[in-house]
Amino acid sequence: MKIQRHGTTRRYSDSVSHAGSVYLVEVPQSTEADIRTQTREVLDSLERLLAQAGSDKSRLLLATIYLRNMEDYDAMNELWDTWIPEGCAPARACIQAKLAHPGYRIEVVLIAASIPDSPAG
Repeated sequence: MKIQRHGTTRRYSDSVSHAGSVYLVEVPQSTEADIRTQTREVLDSLERLLAQAGSDKSRLLLATIYLRNMEDYDAMNELWDTWIPEGCAPARACIQAKLAHPGYRIEVVLIAASIPDSPAG
């Protein structure tokens, strides 16, 4: 089966698709911003990456959300809850973690199903 990568560098790819699944990880652009701004940036970017890889947020299977501080949980969830289409919530974990960049407040890992017959998937 074919493996398809988008935005590939030596260290990582923005997304990887294989056997009808799309794998993504995203971090915020603004390392000095609050959790709301960083969450918006991550969700907007994930939506673009999902489309590029032949999927969308209604096809999420699993989400793992890493937060630098669990005090950001409620503010992040307010944005997450409006971003996820009704009835399409994935299985999800939210974990407090020391993230790779000290300015990151959030990092999100997603697995989604590809849209059948999508040219990108």
